[in-house]
Amino acid sequence: MIKTVLQIDGMMCGMCEAHMNDAIRNHFKVKKVSSSHKKGITEVVSEESLNQEILKKAVSEMGYELVDISEEEYKRKGLFS
Repeated sequence: MIKTVLQIDGMMCGMCEAHMNDAIRNHFKVKKVSSSHKKGITEVVSEESLNQEILKKAVSEMGYELVDISEEEYKRKGLFS
C-alpha cells in the first residue's frame, strides 16, 4: 500500500475538503482519502502509485493548486497490525 500526500493551495473550508476527496475518488481507485484545509493537504491511501498528471488535472479542475506530491509506504496502525 502507498500513502500519497498532496500539498494543495486554495482549500478554505470543510466543503473544499469534501470536494477534493470526491474528485480523488472519481479519478482513482483508493482505499482511503482525507483532506485538511487547515494543513493544506490531502492524504490518499491506495494499492498502487497514483498518476501524477491525472492528479494535477483533477486538482486544477477543482480550482486549486497542487504544490507538492510525496509518496511513502503505508503502514497500518492499530492493535492487530
